[in-house]
This record gives sequence, structure tokens and C-alpha cells, in this order.
Amino acid sequence: MVSEYEIKKQICDIGKRIYDRNMVAANDGNISVKLNDDEFLCTPTGVSKGFMTPEYICKVDRKGNVIQANSGFKPSSEIKMHMRVYEERPDVNSVVHAHPMYATSFAIAGIPLTQPIMPEAVIALGCVPIAKYGRPSTMEIPDAVSEYVQYFDAVLLENHGALTYSDSLLAAYLKMESVEFYAQLLYQSKMLGGPKEFTPQQVEDLYEIRRQFGMAGRHPANLCPNTKEGKPSCHNCGGNCGGHKNENSAELVSEITKKVMEQLGFSK
Repeated sequence: MVSEYEIKKQICDIGKRIYDRNMVAANDGNISVKLNDDEFLCTPTGVSKGFMTPEYICKVDRKGNVIQANSGFKPSSEIKMHMRVYEERPDVNSVVHAHPMYATSFAIAGIPLTQPIMPEAVIALGCVPIAKYGRPSTMEIPDAVSEYVQYFDAVLLENHGALTYSDSLLAAYLKMESVEFYAQLLYQSKMLGGPKEFTPQQVEDLYEIRRQFGMAGRHPANLCPNTKEGKPSCHNCGGNCGGHKNENSAELVSEITKKVMEQLGFSK
């Protein structure tokens, strides 16, 4: 079993990685790891993630209250956002929040990452929707993220940054890398005249590969209402299928079907 100290070292290593890859500036970003249902380790506020050592890391309970923190350190002000993810996704053991340049640019522009342009992104991420803007350190951000947590493993935060989460710290970090790489490719392909997207059948073929791999997490391949009914996936619907709690409602299916038909060029 990995000790708390080793986990703290891993958090510091991931912090340095996101700093070195220009995914954060100055003291931006935060990382957390679930130890058990009542204890969590998290990065402190007001500290550069590229220069942390294990004694910087704080321990909090499920409400974000401090269990242990060394003098001069206190938990990130965004711990509420992390706690909401853990509360709603028992399968999640780590959360990473950062401000990667390209992904955050899409978040600022109000453009979700939903275009199917490369196999790895379609298989690993599916769609990356945008959670509406919330004031930092308030419950507005957790409430906004809550709309998508059950449907996606990565979310852009409007005018803010990106949030990824998974069953391990490394997996959560790698999802952040994937989001940023996807965003950069999408941006650069737009500069070259626009990306060539996969067809609905090609998307479904990639979804089937994901199912065969038995990959963990939440993904349109398993949760898309259209996919469940044998219809074309709503992969590039803008993430709207994740913004509804009742995914079986006739209204939701009708709305998604309309969007899919528009994408296929059958709208009037």
C-alpha cells in the first residue's frame, strides 16, 4: 500500500509537470487525491505548483475542512469543486484543475471540444463540454460542474480553465494532457482551413473500440441517449446531452436528434 508521504510526492511531481508544460502560471491550478471516503490530500492555495514539496500538501475531510496542514499552508480555495466531483462520482480518486493555454482559450471563446478529429481523443475523451462561468471560491463553480460530472471525465470551465478527474492521479493528469493536445490540434487545424471530421459511422466504430477495451470512466459511447437507442451518436452536439439529469426524457431525445440531423446536413 502506498504511504501518504509517497502520494504527497506524486502530487508534487504532477504539479511540476503541469507547471513545466505551461498548463498553469504563477500559483494557478490545484490537485487532489482521495485517500478514503473521509480523507483527501490537496495542494495549498497561493503556492506555485512547480515548486512544491511534500510538506506543502494539506489533508481535508469530505467537506473541505482542514484535518492537517503545516504552518503557512491552507487548502486551495477551489477545494469545493473537487469535493463535488468526489461526492457525485464515487469512482473518482483524483482531480486535476489547470489552465492549459489552448483548452482555456476554447473555454474563453465559449467553444466546447466536441469535434471528432482524431481517434485517441474520440476514444479517450469523447466530448469536453463547457460548464458555465462561476465566481472563484464560491459554490457557483461546483454547481456548474455538477451538470456534467455524471456524463464526462473532462470539463472546460467557462472563462477559467479545465478540470479532469479519474480513478488515479496519473490518469487524471493524463486526461488534462489529452484535453490540451486535442485543443491545440483543433485550433491549428482551424488555421489550416478547418478540420476534416470523422463520419458518424467512424465515430461509432471508435466508440466500439472503447467498449471492447473496457475503459473506465464516463463517455458518450456508454451514456449518449442516441447511442442507447441505436441512433447516431451525439458526439458533436456541443455537450448538451450532459447538461440534463433526465437523459431518458422524450424532450431530451428529441433535442439531441435534431442536433444530430443538423450535423448530418438533413435540417431544413
